[in-house]
Amino acid sequence: MRILFLLLIISLQSCKAQEKPNDIPLKDEVKNYTFETVASDIDNPWGMAWLPDGSMLVTEKNGTLYHVKDKKKTVISNVPKVATRNQGGLLDVAVHPKYATNGWIYITYSAEEGEEKGANTKLIRAKIENGSLTQIQELYKAKPNTTKSHHFGSRIVFDNDGYLYFTVGDRGNHPENPQDITRDGGKVYRLHDDGRIPSDNPFVGQPNAKEAVYSFGHRNPQGMTKNPTTGELWTHEHGPQGGDEINIVKKAANYGWPVITYGIDYDGSTISKLTKKEGMEQPLYYWTPSIAPSGMTFVSGDIYPEWNGDLLVGSLKFQYLELVKLKDNKVIERQKVATDIGRLRNVAQGPDGYIYMGVEGKGIVKIIPN
Repeated sequence: MRILFLLLIISLQSCKAQEKPNDIPLKDEVKNYTFETVASDIDNPWGMAWLPDGSMLVTEKNGTLYHVKDKKKTVISNVPKVATRNQGGLLDVAVHPKYATNGWIYITYSAEEGEEKGANTKLIRAKIENGSLTQIQELYKAKPNTTKSHHFGSRIVFDNDGYLYFTVGDRGNHPENPQDITRDGGKVYRLHDDGRIPSDNPFVGQPNAKEAVYSFGHRNPQGMTKNPTTGELWTHEHGPQGGDEINIVKKAANYGWPVITYGIDYDGSTISKLTKKEGMEQPLYYWTPSIAPSGMTFVSGDIYPEWNGDLLVGSLKFQYLELVKLKDNKVIERQKVATDIGRLRNVAQGPDGYIYMGVEGKGIVKIIPN
């Protein structure tokens, strides 16, 4: 009888652990590094990308695109008009994997073009010649515009096959946009590098579908990165009050927002009583309470051996960098990094192997291990 009782207790404890996959304590910072500022006086550094010569492109949300080399920044001119308000502005920047031969860079921003008032997320590509953007081409413009000024997304990543992925938030219209493939918003999109829609995208040929959509049911993904080992694309997205998520992007997958969520609305009301539903993906990990994640990168190489293979995620809310340690695609440990450095807008590993952070009100800061 006693053995049966012990087995019952163990079973209940196991079930309880499975019901709370996010219940992993956050460890204190181990300060075995210093910081080096590589670009100062940038109010809101959203996107970072590197050119073949090791210099950086940095977007500032107010509409300024910087070229940073040897700790000196110069302004790239002829950036398109940006609708800058609240969360809208000049967002992410990425460099084509074959930039050395074709010279293309990619930018997302909040744009006013369209019949409706307001703005929505737009993706362009361009080249830089004599310190100015040239050959600007529109690749995708989410529709319709809305005067709501939040949840634009937006991150840009190329996969190992050269496809371009970018994110657009639900634009504050969460009852309709995320779950409807005929509407933009709350999606991860997939294109060829010139803006053409791949023939094997999951919703090609479906009536009225947004054929660029690759996955849906997202809220506001402000982090996306490629796993250097598997080639998978990982995202994180803001939940409401609680329920920020890490997800692995899958073709045609529905990530549930707002039908399922681990968060509640900002006024304390219930958005959904469901946290799981058949046909909808469960997050790999979720934060409760929210950390307001922004920026995301895998760590590889020998410069940070204790972090190799793990994730770094910026926290806007708590103003630290979070090390998310992984094993077999499961979160096994969490640790604070760069405590109280400020609102972390972005984090990325440069081609030199070092970690760079975009810190609001400061600029670009490099982590130097001791």
